[in-house]
Amino acid sequence: MREPISSPDAAVTVATSIIEQALAAPASRPQVKAFFNEATFTVSYVVRDPSSSACAIIDSVLDYDAASGRTSERSADAVVAYVRDQGLEVVWQLETHAHADHLSAAPYLQAALGGRLAIGEKIVRVQDTFGKLFNAGPGFARDGRQFDHLFADGEAFSIGGLRAVALHVPGHTPACMAYVIGDAVFVGDTLFMPDYGTARCDFPGGDAATLFASIQRLLTLPDEARVFLCHDYKAPGRDSFAWEATISAQRRDNIHVREGVSEAEFVALREARDRTLDMPRLILPSVQVNMRGGHLPEPESNGVRYLKIPIDAV
Repeated sequence: MREPISSPDAAVTVATSIIEQALAAPASRPQVKAFFNEATFTVSYVVRDPSSSACAIIDSVLDYDAASGRTSERSADAVVAYVRDQGLEVVWQLETHAHADHLSAAPYLQAALGGRLAIGEKIVRVQDTFGKLFNAGPGFARDGRQFDHLFADGEAFSIGGLRAVALHVPGHTPACMAYVIGDAVFVGDTLFMPDYGTARCDFPGGDAATLFASIQRLLTLPDEARVFLCHDYKAPGRDSFAWEATISAQRRDNIHVREGVSEAEFVALREARDRTLDMPRLILPSVQVNMRGGHLPEPESNGVRYLKIPIDAV
């Protein structure tokens, strides 16, 4: 096993221990089923304990047509069908962050399958920022109560017999979390495939230097750890979508943060690239739903739910 880039903190030490234990006992490694939503380039996961029926669902997708304002559960129903077909018990519905590119299907999946809905404790910062942007009013709680559990950095949890730990990895947003489950690391939007790089940092509360530091935490994890990504946009020259890499591949090949790239170089590259990017197509509907734990706004007096579009504010 290689020496870490720098001395890992206590949370990363716990994560490293969990990964090494799983690597030493391959039969105990989590089974991971991916569901790719090409409309939003999002990957959702069902993560199963191989020794029991316990599982977690990570970063689910509620289908949304922006032109008509209609939602559907097609993508979520594929997850429901898989969980039921495999006879699994959902114990966690995990969100890596309040996504800006798709609506979460967590409430729908909870109603169908159960499981505690969880996100990082810094979601309260996101709720405060976007509660103001959308003028959500006093009826919108900004203390994270829409979620069943708020993870602190380094907090341990389990999925059946699987050991797991939550790592705070801000930079893309202030509330981003990575979940280490056995030898698998679900990194949300911190990293993409090595040939595509890293996530943008120009959303409210985002910061390129902070993302660089978060990624360095992840790159101290064991080489063989499997890295599962939340998105893939198919880098130029690649024929197919992909969403799994390893820590060693990210460190060696990631075009933005491979070994040898300094913080200053990364920040300059990331900020220059972010200035060229359009806002995500679904950012306005997505954030105002996801800051509510995936719940749509309450119906108004006519029984219809509405999403707000702030004008000249983003």
